[in-house]
This record gives sequence, C-alpha cells and structure tokens, in this order.
Amino acid sequence: MSGPTIVPITIAVLDMAGTTVSDGGVVEDAFLAALASVGIGADHPRLADDLGYVRATMGRSKIEVFREVLGDEDAAQRANQAFEAAIDDAVRAGAVEPLPGAEAALGELRDHGLAVCLTTGFSAGTRDLIVAKLGWADLVDLVLAPEPGVRGRPHPDLVLTALMRLGHEDVRAVAVAGDTANDLLAGWRAGAGIVAGVLTGAHGREELTAAPHTHVLASVGELPGIVRAHS
Repeated sequence: MSGPTIVPITIAVLDMAGTTVSDGGVVEDAFLAALASVGIGADHPRLADDLGYVRATMGRSKIEVFREVLGDEDAAQRANQAFEAAIDDAVRAGAVEPLPGAEAALGELRDHGLAVCLTTGFSAGTRDLIVAKLGWADLVDLVLAPEPGVRGRPHPDLVLTALMRLGHEDVRAVAVAGDTANDLLAGWRAGAGIVAGVLTGAHGREELTAAPHTHVLASVGELPGIVRAHS
C-alpha cells in the first residue's frame, strides 16, 4: 500500500515584519502612537490590556485589530491611519532592514525554482514602501496585503490568493513561514504543505508550537533546506 503523495513545493509565502524584515520595535511603537491618537495614552488605565491584546494578535490585519480593541469604526479608522503614518515615517527613516539570512533565503528559494510571495497585515501602501526601501522588487514574485475580498490572517485568504495569482493549483505545493501564531493558522487553514514558524519575531516557541505547524525554525534562513528535504 503506497504512502501519502509528496507534492513538491513550488511557492513560498513569507511574512514580512518579524520573518524576513526586522522592524526594530517600530510596529509596537506605531501601535502606541495609534492608541494615543484616540485618547489611550501612556497613563490610560486600559493601555496595558489593549497593548497585550495587540501583541497577542500580531500578524493580523491592523484595521481588524483596531476594530476589536476600540469597538468603534470611526476610532478604528483614525487609529489605523495614525498607525500607518507612524510606520511609513519609520520606514522612510530607515528603521526596517532585512533580517539576517533573509535575502539569501529568498535567493535560494528562487534558485530552487520557487515563486516567492511576501505577505503582511500592513496596508498595501506600507507594504509597497517597505519593499521599495529594501530594494526587494526583483527578489520576489508577488507581495500581498489585505484588500477588499482578501481577508488578513488568520484567515487563509492571503495564502490562497498567492496560489491563484501565481498560477498554481495545488495548495499542498505552498510553504508558509511566519513569526506569529496567526501566520501559522492561515497556512494550516489554507492546507499548505509546509507551515513553519520562525523564532525571529513577535511570538516565541511556546506560542508557535501551540499553533498548528509542521516546523519551528530558528529563522527563515532554514526554510530552503526544509523545502529541499520536502521534495
């Protein structure tokens, strides 16, 4: 009796901040600025709880997080605008850079014949600004952020959208890597063949191993070896 079919990996769907990109704490600082913009400042009694929730939901679409934290659409939109402005200012100032080994991993994956997609919970404008600032346009095949009809993580939409837009059919041929439990949930729910957590970002080993996964890696630099072994 034959075993399960092994589907070679042909697409890598990789998170940005914390997985391939180092933000130097910029994301949390931007969340603090966003909360302050709607009256939840450093001395507000709910700040600790709200920030704790923000940390737990890293990897998700930011506007969705603000909606849940604030419970008011207008306040959520204002907070999201403040968040994006703070992130964009930091990116323009050079606060983001590739994580060690990330650029080499992108090159190795493409040399192995994979199409590479970067995903994020940031807005499309912030996503494109980061890619341009890092000079990665020629290193990847696609970059995705939540948009109308494409929900953010932990929904599987970004992974499945990458599959469709890159012209592939079998989601088992996708390797997903991210630094949060929400990244792993998105990859697992999509049915990706590899769902790897990396220990370079928001969530640690305990949080990543509690989420559905196939691997937990020290960094995205280990992913090309996992892909080769899978094939």
